[in-house]
Amino acid sequence: MRKNLKIGTALLAAALVLGAVTGCSDGASDSATTAANSGSAASDSQDPADGTSAADSGDTAADVQAVIDAGVLKVGVKTDVPNFSLLNTETNEYEGYEVDLAYEMAGAIFGCTADEAKEQDLVEFTGVTAKTRGPLIENGELDMVIATFTINEERKELYNFTTPYYVDAVGLMVLNDSGINSINDLDGKVIGVAQGSNSEDSFKTYVAEEGIDVEPIFETFEGYPALATALASGNIDVFSVDRAILSGYKDDTNKILDDRYAEQEYGAVTSLEDEGLTALAEEVVTGLIDSGKLDEMQTEWGIK
Repeated sequence: MRKNLKIGTALLAAALVLGAVTGCSDGASDSATTAANSGSAASDSQDPADGTSAADSGDTAADVQAVIDAGVLKVGVKTDVPNFSLLNTETNEYEGYEVDLAYEMAGAIFGCTADEAKEQDLVEFTGVTAKTRGPLIENGELDMVIATFTINEERKELYNFTTPYYVDAVGLMVLNDSGINSINDLDGKVIGVAQGSNSEDSFKTYVAEEGIDVEPIFETFEGYPALATALASGNIDVFSVDRAILSGYKDDTNKILDDRYAEQEYGAVTSLEDEGLTALAEEVVTGLIDSGKLDEMQTEWGIK
């Protein structure tokens, strides 16, 4: 179960303020990691204006200290979701809304801005899929996953999630000339879904609840590009995933149906054992929401 979204909240707020003005200097990480103190009350920290923090007395949470010692925050992101997290084959760099959020996380840890975290390569990205992202958190290869990871009760038994940084719904993409105009036309049709996603379960739950009498056939694919190719070649009738992801594969040959269902809330994911990182990630997300910056980031990437 989630353990500690409230741990160190006041302490973290002080660290974020200090980190924003100190930059990624040699001593900056000490001040920023006050945020990850999972064992001290807020009153144990000092005002950031004094230039001191609980981290100065060695109170930094072990999981955050491990990230600092490693010199990078290891984050899993998708490689194939335009506007969210995409590996640009021309630059060989990751880009998108979730990538920018990862730099915000690193900035909070290392005591600098997100731009400085990017310039200094303070995030080590690993490409993940819906199938691999959970295991890579569980085995400790990643510190955090920010990869269109939908929050649900079953998953909260396995990982810690932040407050949602994006809310979407499942959608359906078809070819323009398919003759399919709504979910009611999908009886006997082949719907392609991604491995490890909840798209199939979401569809079945929705049609059962709404009394929609259709029984499609589901086929599973390794990733979104394979699904898009299968749709374009006619090997499947429908490409189903979250609507924001579908929008990245929209072109003049296909369309996204009006049907939307199964609200999807995306959260940044940490291990159940990583209490300091959990508290830090939560405060970063809520801080971006409260400041309005998260909305600005969504607008920048065309997903608002």
